[in-house]
Amino acid sequence: MQLTSQDIDEVCGLVLDLCGVSLDETKAYLIELRLRELVRRTGCESYAALIQQARLTSERKLKQEIIDAITTQETSFFRDNTPFEALRNKALPELFEAKEKTPFPKRVRIWSAGCSTGQEPYSIAMTLCELLPDIARWDIQILATDISETAIAQASRGCYADREVDRGLPAELLHRHFIRDGSQWRVGDRVRSLVTFRRHNLHDSFLALGEFEIVFCRNVAIYFTLEAQKQLFLRIADAMTPPSSLFIGSSESLINLGDRFEPQYHCGSVFYRPNVPRPATV
Repeated sequence: MQLTSQDIDEVCGLVLDLCGVSLDETKAYLIELRLRELVRRTGCESYAALIQQARLTSERKLKQEIIDAITTQETSFFRDNTPFEALRNKALPELFEAKEKTPFPKRVRIWSAGCSTGQEPYSIAMTLCELLPDIARWDIQILATDISETAIAQASRGCYADREVDRGLPAELLHRHFIRDGSQWRVGDRVRSLVTFRRHNLHDSFLALGEFEIVFCRNVAIYFTLEAQKQLFLRIADAMTPPSSLFIGSSESLINLGDRFEPQYHCGSVFYRPNVPRPATV
């Protein structure tokens, strides 16, 4: 089935409305590849007809299938590695030190936004387990969210094939924190207990999610418009409680947000500390 310019416009419009991902005609091949089977299965005569059907139906299922097909689920354990080194050697130790004299020194809240199939939040959990031998005495919660129900379901199972654990996961961590389960590797209970998975659209309110000292939102905003990126990171900053650290993707930048964030350089990586907004002058 030939993809037309109208098809592309219709798909791009719906995807932007549903999840803020900005596509254009340069993504025509991706649109055709990802949605071809869905068009065939629904019996639609064109890609535009599929989008019209999704807009008209009151059920979320078809819309979710389109999101699942279009959104990229590319990830790996300890992806790019240096952010996790900065987390282990700078962000977490400084957070622990700052909390020592607070009423809840062992309470830590972390958010992995756009967690895909779970490798990122489990990598964060393993980092904490390695850093804190007495982690059972801590009150640590890692919230992991993604817009894809399919990705969240897979992440919640915590089971990965050999090819998935071979990507970025050191052998010693694999054998320390995973259990062989038939042809797959299952995340061990200690790591799994730290992570809660939930479907969440980053364009929805963050109020019900709580507040966080550490947020990972990496390689997600690059698919948004520049204005949507700006608003996303400002809203994330409002959901963070100091002292806090925001980790974003290596190809992403907060330079257009002025002094709202202060960069921190460590271990060949950069993360950001949200600054409290200055009160408006009269």
